[in-house]
Amino acid sequence: MKRLIINADDFGFTRDVNAGIAHAHRAGVLTSTTLMANGAGFDDAVRLAKETPTLDIGAHLVLVQGNSLLDGRPLPETPRQLLGALVRQKLNVYFELKAQIEKILATGLRLSHLDSHKHTHLVPSVFRVVVNLAYEFGIPYVRSPLGIPYYRRLARGRNIKMTDHFLGFRLTGSLTEETFAKALEQLPEGTTEFMCHPGYLGDELRQARTRLKESRVKELEALTSPHIRELISGKGIELSRF
Repeated sequence: MKRLIINADDFGFTRDVNAGIAHAHRAGVLTSTTLMANGAGFDDAVRLAKETPTLDIGAHLVLVQGNSLLDGRPLPETPRQLLGALVRQKLNVYFELKAQIEKILATGLRLSHLDSHKHTHLVPSVFRVVVNLAYEFGIPYVRSPLGIPYYRRLARGRNIKMTDHFLGFRLTGSLTEETFAKALEQLPEGTTEFMCHPGYLGDELRQARTRLKESRVKELEALTSPHIRELISGKGIELSRF
């Protein structure tokens, strides 16, 4: 049995990214997304989520880039700077991430999973906080891109689930219909989360601080390709949510 959860990161980043994610679900094979509580397009994303109840919603926890929900100050710009802030105890990870989860839940949306911007929850101390927050708020899944047994043991200790496999990390910025089809051909047995970053390239995304701009359009084209849908169906792959 091959189950596939296709998750778009960065919901709430900008309104044009939001529109692309919604379209990838409504007209394509996208099944899930993760919402940035401190994103410039947060309110727009919440509106779209409520208009699209079949789209699975998780939290895209942010510890780098953007501003803190606790005090409004800029968060570290890079994962490396985050590590320095953690060593110097300049950032309270628990209360920052808790505030982000609470902001999303306050909208009435339900969260099925947690992941993080720039995969910062793979820092062991951050991962422990994320797992504990998932347990505290009754959120069943946490992403684990590396599949390292250490992370799975921590999650199991709190009865938090992970998918069997995680794909898409190495395709960030280069996901096209062709590379997506190749990945689907090699999809393993079990449940796989496939990460992607679709979007429209409007004025907001053009001005945003991100390297993923034109590539989001190519990902959107891949996710709405009839060939991709036919390939998924022909391979007997079950599209699923968390």
